[in-house]
Amino acid sequence: QCAERIPEAEAVLDLLEKCPEHQKKGGFPVIVFEGLDATGKTTVTQAVKDTLNGILLRSPPACISQWRTVFDDKPTPVKRAFYAAGNYILASEIAKASTQAPVIIDRYWHSTAAYTIATETSGEVQDLPPAQDEVYQWPEDLLKPDLVLLLTVNPEERVQRLQHRGLEKTKEEAELEANSLFRQRVEESYRRMVNPACQEVDASPSKEEVLKTVLQLIKKHCPS
Repeated sequence: QCAERIPEAEAVLDLLEKCPEHQKKGGFPVIVFEGLDATGKTTVTQAVKDTLNGILLRSPPACISQWRTVFDDKPTPVKRAFYAAGNYILASEIAKASTQAPVIIDRYWHSTAAYTIATETSGEVQDLPPAQDEVYQWPEDLLKPDLVLLLTVNPEERVQRLQHRGLEKTKEEAELEANSLFRQRVEESYRRMVNPACQEVDASPSKEEVLKTVLQLIKKHCPS
């Protein structure tokens, strides 16, 4: 139905249909970086890619990211469907890339899930679905990473970094700033994710320190 009214939806669905089901990971590690905007994901993912001679991928994947602004303005279910489809399209890119080199990913399924849960819930952190709820479970049919690192900085530091960047804010970023409860719900949702869970990394120290911590975690959890 969407495709009839939104031409871009048809293009996304076409790409999705071309993806083989149940993607298999190659022999190289797949490492995902999650976190709110201005927690240093761009800097860290680039540095890790360079250090490991890896391949850097982003969600939504490049082939559909030009339509992101179109879907961000659509009703929530349509917007969420776009990001969910993006994860499955990204999975086919990960499957291919992980046969060639380590794969570093800037956001993946955990982001889609955390923002969805935080948006669908109102109020305090304790109003979120309980920790064991299936909403925090990784989808069975989606290619799973070896390691998920959640970069966090304290709220004041994050706002300062955003101001330094001077970038136009996404709708969700504006919501995060305006609504500290929403931010708390997003971060708590990340922390409740299981199979794989997020390993939290304090991204407040210098870039060099953060990179060192991240590389140690990668070495520990991805021995290959």
